[in-house]
Amino acid sequence: MSKYRDRLPQLSGGTFITDGGMETTLIFHEGMELQHFASFVLLASPEGRRKLKEYYRRYLDIARQHGTGFVLDTATWRANADWGNRLGYSPQALKAANKDAVELLAGLRGEYERPQMPIVLSGAIGPRGDGYKAGAMNASEAEDYHGEQIAAFAGTEADMVTALTLTNIDEAIGVARAAKAHGMPSAISFTVETDGRLVTGRSIQDAIETTDTATGGAPAYYMINCAHPTHFEAALDHDSGWVKRIYGIRANASMMSHAELDDSETLDAGDPIDFGNRYRRLLSSMPQLRVLGGCCGTDHRHVTAICEACLPPQAVSA
Repeated sequence: MSKYRDRLPQLSGGTFITDGGMETTLIFHEGMELQHFASFVLLASPEGRRKLKEYYRRYLDIARQHGTGFVLDTATWRANADWGNRLGYSPQALKAANKDAVELLAGLRGEYERPQMPIVLSGAIGPRGDGYKAGAMNASEAEDYHGEQIAAFAGTEADMVTALTLTNIDEAIGVARAAKAHGMPSAISFTVETDGRLVTGRSIQDAIETTDTATGGAPAYYMINCAHPTHFEAALDHDSGWVKRIYGIRANASMMSHAELDDSETLDAGDPIDFGNRYRRLLSSMPQLRVLGGCCGTDHRHVTAICEACLPPQAVSA
């Protein structure tokens, strides 16, 4: 049974951190091979589950040290039908993996959660296709497609679902509608190119306003992820209502474009201290931001830097 599905605590205030770039950390720092960038396959073995728990604990320890809440995302960004099929998962096995991912996090919540440190379990949803390219589904197709994964999460302790690295507005609309149909709060996170626009050329303002209009404001909030702050800062009109719907940032460590990152054989981890300072500047103009974490190239150093730059000294425990 879910704990926060009817009252997400991050909507009421306070700072919630989340993790960094799971796949880039596991591949470049842990030396693991993740076919198709899929981390959910680690759930299939005791060693893989141990690696995932170690990964999450680094961030949960940071939250405990700094007295923040935590949004704990499942390792299921690739656990949808098309990617599952490429990895040899039947629909039944894929459904089981999505449920298992939440069960693993529920155990960690039981270990770490405290009254001043609420931990929200979020089922992570990725795009049907490549997170750097535009998808071709219309909203109805996206609702049916992503509804399978969301239905699996709805039968678990997951409090919400978060759709990450979405590049297509129709896909976002479909996810939001499917989540609403299954009684799941949703966060919709778009990724943008170096010009602050979606790969389709549409603006982040257009993406948020169109999704809200088409779904009756169904998403609990929006996020931006998988882009460096320099790519989207100038696109944010901080006095506009649509900007106030953005509650979370999970930026990339690197200032490189998606095309450059795709071609790179090494990890650009950027400068964690500068990364944290950029979040502080974002927070000063976007006080509604609640969920702070990282995406590609980031790790526990970047999230620590965010906490040190953005949290008041009195919020840090000894």
